Amino acid sequence: MADRRSFLGLAAVLTACTKSSKAPSVVEQSMAPYGERAATETIARTATERTASVGVGSSTTPLQELHGVITPSALHFERHHAGIPKIDPAKHTLLVHGLVDQPMEFTLDDLKRLPTVTRTHFIECSGNGGGELRGVAGATVEKSHGLLSCSEWTGVPLKVLLEQAGVKPEAKWVIAEGADACRMARSIPMAKCMEDALVVYGQNGEALRPGQGYPLRLLLPGFEGNSSVKWLDRLHVTEEPAQSNQETAHYTDLLPNGKARQFSFVMDTNSVITRPSGGQKIAGGAGFVEISGIAWTGNGKIKRVEVSTDGGKTWVDAVLEEPVLSRSLVRFRAPWVWDGKDAVIQSRATDETGYLQPTRDEIVEARGMNSQYHYHGVKPWAVKADGSVTNV
Repeated sequence: MADRRSFLGLAAVLTACTKSSKAPSVVEQSMAPYGERAATETIARTATERTASVGVGSSTTPLQELHGVITPSALHFERHHAGIPKIDPAKHTLLVHGLVDQPMEFTLDDLKRLPTVTRTHFIECSGNGGGELRGVAGATVEKSHGLLSCSEWTGVPLKVLLEQAGVKPEAKWVIAEGADACRMARSIPMAKCMEDALVVYGQNGEALRPGQGYPLRLLLPGFEGNSSVKWLDRLHVTEEPAQSNQETAHYTDLLPNGKARQFSFVMDTNSVITRPSGGQKIAGGAGFVEISGIAWTGNGKIKRVEVSTDGGKTWVDAVLEEPVLSRSLVRFRAPWVWDGKDAVIQSRATDETGYLQPTRDEIVEARGMNSQYHYHGVKPWAVKADGSVTNV
């Protein structure tokens, strides 16, 4: 009987909805072959040209404006060292050679015939957050963490290609090279190539965008973004790394003792609160506020995220949204009843190995301040009594 009453009550509400006095909506646009977002939605990346050469620079993802964990392809961050090349996919090939039994050259069509996988992974530039280390705190999440994005990637496991070519026993590295103007080259350990590396041609259900390496890129889950070589056209199997400028002059970590960490590929455990965060404002004064953010690690899965609303004096566990995937962003949420007074909120993540995200001071003590790479310190936000949120 109760169910019938509930149903009749719902029917009455629906009937009332059909009797609205509001004027009919105006048709905004006709059917389109490729969907566009609403005209009132204007979220965009911040693009920075670093040289006089067109396309040399970076664009950052406005993470504080996004929902869930998937970054729309049009908002995925980009970092280019020599612009975006124009490539004809019908003519593009991938050469696998070196210490193999049979050198092989694959067209895009060849690759699409092979066993395919689709996986969700983040890509993060190892320079992400470098300003935080230097004490130049980003005013928004985009400015502090915007060289980070997460997509659903489709392609062929690199292991499949290497096994087809027949890797010789003495092979220990694979040098991946791109077809851009600088011939970007990175040396990849064989163990990673055989573990979870992908040669991808799809992103979020469609072909890669040109800025993401169209028509083909290497994807190394959990490794620094520069090693996921875009516009991939050559894989050279070798005994030794190439020692290219991208792994000697750049992407190394100079330590206080004068020595440098080299091939420090893995992106460490990290997290950041995206709402409320810098540049935003809590409307309506004191009361319930949901704290939300993202966490990630190159070491596998995020196991735990804790949130503090008193500057790190006390911590409570946040809820991780399922599924929690390996080397992917995970969304966390925590309830907060704000008393309307000044507060400092922050998060810290723990990965499945037990590694706990450190503070900035702990990173400086361990590594010094000579390197801008692989920063992953706790990021605090100051909430003012008027609801405004700023960096600390």
